Amino acid sequence: MSNNTFKYSFSLLHIDYVKLNHNWNYNSVISPYYRIYYIDDGAGFISDSSTPWALEPGYLYLIPSFTICNLSCDLYLSQYFIQFFEESPDGISLFNNNRKVIRLAATELDVDLIKKMLQNNPGRGINRSYNPKVYEKEAFYKEYLSLNNAMKTYLKFENQGILLQLISRFLSTKDFSTSQQQVTSSKISDTMSYIQLHLSENITVAQLAQRANQNQDYFSKQFLAHTGQRPLNYIHEKKIERAQYLIATSDKTFLEIALDTGFSNLPHFSKIFKQIVSLTPGEYRHQNSKPSI
Repeated sequence: MSNNTFKYSFSLLHIDYVKLNHNWNYNSVISPYYRIYYIDDGAGFISDSSTPWALEPGYLYLIPSFTICNLSCDLYLSQYFIQFFEESPDGISLFNNNRKVIRLAATELDVDLIKKMLQNNPGRGINRSYNPKVYEKEAFYKEYLSLNNAMKTYLKFENQGILLQLISRFLSTKDFSTSQQQVTSSKISDTMSYIQLHLSENITVAQLAQRANQNQDYFSKQFLAHTGQRPLNYIHEKKIERAQYLIATSDKTFLEIALDTGFSNLPHFSKIFKQIVSLTPGEYRHQNSKPSI
């Protein structure tokens, strides 16, 4: 892990302890924030695009942002959950190459940290209306942002410390380490940062190759070798991740979001969104107007 690891910071959205039943049943959930679950009783199920997992007592589960997953409970499940946003200067996620569920056995310290965080942050559960006409997404996120801003300094540090400690546990797992790509070249790393900082523009592969002072075909092959994706696919993925965030956290129209993410028209934006998310923008907004844990 490079010295740039500590450019990442995390801000609390929700934390709570809940008891769930068969009504906890959500498919194709893709959220702009992270989730950590600690299961203390009962049983449930979670699956990402490749692996089904049983939710079992004594285990921690991490769902990185923008990871598609299905959540369900047949009878009874009780869990502690934490939801939080990731922030980094260049917008490149710590789990950029690892959009999948990771599971590990919880330690006594893990559980103590989660309970301590819950104790320090009362009233941070999910308290929203089931009625999309009543529930205003942007106002909801602004409310929790204001709570974070008003928090005492020592609690901000403690929340950040607990989140970093919990995340560090997942960084040490085989599931995380084996998913990492080879060391990225400086030009490809710079390109990835450039894309993230210019999502509102119409970025072309030719422009990126010119920035890197490379032949376009050679640049594309190098980008694929280091990231596992072709440049245009990567551009689209990052634009749509940004669009998902805007849909979930604002009341902007889809046309406004399309323009904000560098698409010249709504049909093209909707087509690429459906290709990547497997939902239309409207279906995604409807999904995110419903409460899920």
